[in-house]
Amino acid sequence: MTETPRPFATADLYDERGEQLQSCPRQFLDLGGVRAFTGPVRTVRCFQDNGLVKALLNTPGEGAVLVVDGHGSMGTALMGDMIAEAAVRNGWAGVIINGPVRDRVALAQLPLGVKALGSNPRKSAKDGVGEQDVPVVIEGTVFVPGRTVWADEDGVLVEG
Repeated sequence: MTETPRPFATADLYDERGEQLQSCPRQFLDLGGVRAFTGPVRTVRCFQDNGLVKALLNTPGEGAVLVVDGHGSMGTALMGDMIAEAAVRNGWAGVIINGPVRDRVALAQLPLGVKALGSNPRKSAKDGVGEQDVPVVIEGTVFVPGRTVWADEDGVLVEG
């Protein structure tokens, strides 16, 4: 897979802006076809239910990054290939999931940034239980809707 040159590196951004940025210590895996992505934050907080994730990624993303706080639960996948394909069609830059995904081989072929904790083939509930566009905290890092997030192989930075 060939990527266009990226306009940023998180290490350089942190060197330039320092404490204006929060660095998320969670160790996410890079699972999408794009390794470096940035955009305004949108959020979903849910637990083993991806109904809100699916609904939101089926709306215009306009270059945003969806940050999903699945509470670190590895019990069920919060996104698979069909939802990720919808994200691509709708112009989302990427998805950062504090939980697992499924369909890793297919996700790696999509022009979408995907960071997650791992994978689990088990489907989640689809009841839409959770919250959308609220601040979420992942390992002490606060993701506020509308602030900018940057992600690459070195990690995840967000405006503080």
